[in-house]
Amino acid sequence: MNTDELCINTIRMLSVDMVQKANSGHPGMPMGAAPMAYVLWTRFMRSNPENPFWPDRDRFVLSAGHGSALLYAMLHLSGYDMPMDEIKNFRQWGSHTPGHPEYDPKRGIECTTGPLGQGFGDGIGMAMAERFLSANFNRPGHEVVNHYTYAICSDGDLMEGISNEAGSLAGHFKLGKLIYLYDNNHISLAGAIQLTFTEDAAKRFDAYGWHVLKVEDGNDLEAISGAIQAAREELERPSLIIVTTHIAYGSPHKQDTFQAHGSPLGEEEVRLTKQNLGWPVEPAFHVPEEALKRFREAVPKGRKLEDEWNRKMEAYKSEHPDLSAKWDQMWAGKYTPGWKEKLPVFSPSDKPVATRTAGGMAMNAIYEHVPQLIGGSADLNPSTDTALQKRGTFESPDMGSEEIQGSVGKWDFKAPNIAYGVREHAMTAATSGLALHGGLLPFASTFLIFSDYMRPSIRLACLMKLHVIYVFTHDSVALGEDGPTHQPVEHLQSLRAMPNMTVIRPADANETSEAWSATLEHKNGPVSIILTRQKLPIIDRRKYAHASGLHKGGYILAGPASEKPEIILIATGSEVHPALKAYETLAAEGVKARLVSMPCQEFFDRQPESYRNEVLPPDVTERIAIEAAATSGWYKYVGAKDYGQGLVIGIDRFGASAPGEINMKEFGFTTENILEKARSLLGRKVKA
Repeated sequence: MNTDELCINTIRMLSVDMVQKANSGHPGMPMGAAPMAYVLWTRFMRSNPENPFWPDRDRFVLSAGHGSALLYAMLHLSGYDMPMDEIKNFRQWGSHTPGHPEYDPKRGIECTTGPLGQGFGDGIGMAMAERFLSANFNRPGHEVVNHYTYAICSDGDLMEGISNEAGSLAGHFKLGKLIYLYDNNHISLAGAIQLTFTEDAAKRFDAYGWHVLKVEDGNDLEAISGAIQAAREELERPSLIIVTTHIAYGSPHKQDTFQAHGSPLGEEEVRLTKQNLGWPVEPAFHVPEEALKRFREAVPKGRKLEDEWNRKMEAYKSEHPDLSAKWDQMWAGKYTPGWKEKLPVFSPSDKPVATRTAGGMAMNAIYEHVPQLIGGSADLNPSTDTALQKRGTFESPDMGSEEIQGSVGKWDFKAPNIAYGVREHAMTAATSGLALHGGLLPFASTFLIFSDYMRPSIRLACLMKLHVIYVFTHDSVALGEDGPTHQPVEHLQSLRAMPNMTVIRPADANETSEAWSATLEHKNGPVSIILTRQKLPIIDRRKYAHASGLHKGGYILAGPASEKPEIILIATGSEVHPALKAYETLAAEGVKARLVSMPCQEFFDRQPESYRNEVLPPDVTERIAIEAAATSGWYKYVGAKDYGQGLVIGIDRFGASAPGEINMKEFGFTTENILEKARSLLGRKVKA
């Protein structure tokens, strides 16, 4: 066999051996898609295996993450930090080759994929990042940002709803440097796709504004190469290359069958497949020297490409020192000194302010010092207050510059405001892609209730520990007349349950400013900032002699810190205000009360035990937590529910359509109800 065929069969058999040794995995997709991966990686991909962090590298996303063996084989063969021991440890405890790819930039894995459609959406965010950075930094004679985003996707990716949202968005943004290869093998896990998927995908993506090409034979290397080249030359439309392949190509009995999708071929079928492809049956994990030599050409090639780019950057630095300094700052994730001082400070004499409004003021105040901030909302900027004012809108250039309803300026790829439309799922995946690309700090915003539409992408952002920001407004039943369909109940606890997620629910405008400060400094996972629609008074902290302690998650807002309390009230967000009035009444009655504002459980739980015990003394069991949301996550702070040590005033049912203040009253978020519950607890203590 010739060198090309030898290399392709090396990919196939490494994948087969990985799955067979693990006795678990998906061999069929890598066997069928190996030719397209080979052509893409050896003829087109611009990357440096010696430095997977090179900013101007091409990005590759395996959206069909079940075919992870294909990616690991390509990384090993191309010279990335993916040694053969890892290949042989596929799907095992502690390996860097898990069943589905997990974000590992050091080894060339650009993002976590597996849940179908997620990589499809992430890649679109990466392409948006390239477009934004090239528009902002490239200058005549100095093209320092010029790379492509590639992905291999599957039938399942295209079936998932996110591909509709993300595909529509990519076509609208005219992301010409986005190229997806669709592994059209006509097989899904349960059978032939004719059972479930008979649409004309080419017409669908053409309608989205994509450049659609077809390769009828997935083993025709020149046809694949020609299609990729044609896609690279089309800079006004993203490209979908539909490549017809055979799942488990070369397997005598399992090619073109669903049995090869998610199960090992089996020892006998592996032997027959190797014989069929002219491959030695033993040893397993065989890599011919001729094939390895061809693949490893990627190392000197990548080194040369990055060296050339570094020389470009030196010339760029000389010609455009200010832009070069800004580039370095953004890629280092640093902010211009003095950014904290720019955050707004509110006076108790100010009129009440909705925390969504305060959040918008904070974002706009710091933007000049945080140029990597970029993002938008799901068609809700006027409601979530997340527009970066007078900064323009990231948009297709042929849209013109006319103002439209809700617009924030001219349409411009340089602009940081992204109009996602009503596409929460695609917005969230694209937000992850923007972060994964590097150099940017992305945010996404919508009503808290619609975080439901975002959850799969939020979860993967948490798994990858991405520094992304979710701004969720309309945070409770207090939003009012829109009713229970728009009133979040379980959502706060649901977000808090996600590992690596940080949830901040500030009580007033000043806590909101501090929330933004903490969010910018917390770089170990996503942050959700939860904000009100209704206006809230500015808390007079001088009156209680306690500064805000939002960075610590929970802190004593009212009551002597040096005195052991008889009862502790704990509240977040808007509920801090009726709790504060209840505290004042109890204090006036001679009760040794304490009010703890706890805007962030995650920050609080990370504090030393000594601090947590100082705020919530373990021997004070009379505690009440107050939050207009599901109660389940609060019992760890007030005591076990079944033993009556404390109680939670919350909502464990759906809301109601009524004015917000009526809802809050009817659901018990009033000073009177808090007092009644507090007196009841104290009364039980006296009787005991």
